[in-house]
Amino acid sequence: MYPPELVAPKKTELTEAGFSELLTVDAVDSAIAANGSTLVVINSVCGCAASSMRPGVLTALKHDKLPANLTTAFAGVDTEAVERVRKFLLPYPPSSPSIALFKDGRLMHMVERHHIEGRNAEMISEHLKMVFDEHC
Repeated sequence: MYPPELVAPKKTELTEAGFSELLTVDAVDSAIAANGSTLVVINSVCGCAASSMRPGVLTALKHDKLPANLTTAFAGVDTEAVERVRKFLLPYPPSSPSIALFKDGRLMHMVERHHIEGRNAEMISEHLKMVFDEHC
């Protein structure tokens, strides 16, 4: 588990942009089951989360078509919630950071860590905008 003072600014980047934190199993179940589209961002302390994933997600939110629900859980901190999200992500292996889009409880798109590493924020943003156009 990471110290709260280390993760607080990383969590705040997303919550200040309107993301709801998934802190419990019940919160995850409710978010995934919600009608419409739900973006789930598995946040992380790693460099690729800071340099490309979070900035890419935030830039994608300036798009005209967006998920109805924005949610996030932090790997290594929100342990039970992240474990629960990962059950909904099967058959994809655990990956953090990662980004998933659900629609009416079904996984529609998954962006794994290996899709984030080595890509800049603009590339991630453009990819997410295409996903939003298709599923939101």
